[in-house]
Amino acid sequence: MSKSEKTKAFIIEKAAPVFNTKGYAGTALSDLTEITGLTKGAIYGNFENKDAVATAVFEYNITKLNERFDAQLGGATTASEKLHAYLSYYRNNWKSISQRGGCPILNASVEADDNLPFLKNNVQQSIKKWAQRFISILNQGVKNGEFKPAIEAAGYAYTFIALIEGGIMLSKINNSPARLFLVLNRIETIINTEIIHS
Repeated sequence: MSKSEKTKAFIIEKAAPVFNTKGYAGTALSDLTEITGLTKGAIYGNFENKDAVATAVFEYNITKLNERFDAQLGGATTASEKLHAYLSYYRNNWKSISQRGGCPILNASVEADDNLPFLKNNVQQSIKKWAQRFISILNQGVKNGEFKPAIEAAGYAYTFIALIEGGIMLSKINNSPARLFLVLNRIETIINTEIIHS
């Protein structure tokens, strides 16, 4: 990477947890200069404005989230194992998820819905890609005979996402993983009773 590219990557990496914890509205330029040790001119010499920083940071956070998903699913071979691996990821990583400010998709969704039109499409696409991950696993399970043939993959995919994000929100506001774990247990019941071929 060139010096400029390295500086840009450095800014994104340092700013990522700040935006995810404080949100777009709550993150000031002073936060960025403090966390990076760079001047305002250095930051805006690499990014057109705060919107550009926020967009780059969101994409960085989503890339890191997907890398963690991939690592968790790496040892899973069957579709059932892959679905349960997702649940294990959230059970085993609640503390680090909470320390990073929660789910970047959830956090950005809340702000982008009404206030950040420049980021809304990025968030929508991230949710669609996440749903597609679930849909691919569910379709794999149907094809392999693991799952019931009549399941509505997209319906389950978006249900899982809504439950997980809701569980994270409730657990974050209560400073306890209990609500998230309750949701994960519910998803596990859905997988075992409604999806897996008996």
